[in-house]
Amino acid sequence: MSKSILTLAIAGSLALSACMPMTEQQKRDVGGAVVGGAIGLITAKALDANDEWTVLTTLAGAAAGVMVARNSSNGQCAYSNGDGTYYTAPCP
Repeated sequence: MSKSILTLAIAGSLALSACMPMTEQQKRDVGGAVVGGAIGLITAKALDANDEWTVLTTLAGAAAGVMVARNSSNGQCAYSNGDGTYYTAPCP
């Protein structure tokens, strides 16, 4: 199963990289998704997670990678107000 997930991740990365007319933001998003997904996959495998958790951590890592890429592009970070709401301000 792990080889098929890795193969699928690599194939997806190559397919996404074939989209030539991408803006810089889209390129950062794709890069963030690939790196985040890879980190999620490596973490799941290091913790010997079952297949369902491996898929979940890979997807969560990809989503987190996209958000990090988007925030780093505009220099804005999200901060908690402590009551469940957030505000954005320049990153330190």
